[in-house]
Amino acid sequence: MARFYPALEEKHRAFIAVQRIFFTATGTAQSRINVSPKGMDSLRILSERRVAYLDLTGSGNETGAHLTHDGRMTMMWCSFDADPLILRLYGRGRIVRRQDPEWGELRQYFTTLPSERQIIVLDIDSVQTSCGYAVPHYTYTGERETLARWAEKKGPVGLLDYWRTKNQVSIDGLPTRLLEDEE
Repeated sequence: MARFYPALEEKHRAFIAVQRIFFTATGTAQSRINVSPKGMDSLRILSERRVAYLDLTGSGNETGAHLTHDGRMTMMWCSFDADPLILRLYGRGRIVRRQDPEWGELRQYFTTLPSERQIIVLDIDSVQTSCGYAVPHYTYTGERETLARWAEKKGPVGLLDYWRTKNQVSIDGLPTRLLEDEE
């Protein structure tokens, strides 16, 4: 049932390309495990051993805190509408912040999305597929516009204030470094 690969193959890339949602999981030895759903047109496959996604503003920044302190990350996709399949990428994640030199190089791969906060890069250690036989069928009906409206209403200054008050520390008290060296 489960099968491991050293890197993404073309069939994995094709599977990822048609998925509308993926999940990320991070944690540290002392923190809660965080599982986060991601959507929109936020993911890019950079190579057979590297993917990145444009991270959007959320109520917290657990992924940022966990990657700063630990680095372990898993990403997962499930087929909800076709042949059953679960695809997981295991590896080491890192954060690229707006103030980092690498930001401009990576940012060019993404379309503009509301409330862009940071880019998360995953260097892949292994790829795993499994059956997904128990994953139910769901139908995609469209993207939510709530985040875009919220971010537009806040504006750039309001987003920066939000990051300062809501995205600097994880729920377990770990610093995220989101705005470090920016102010």
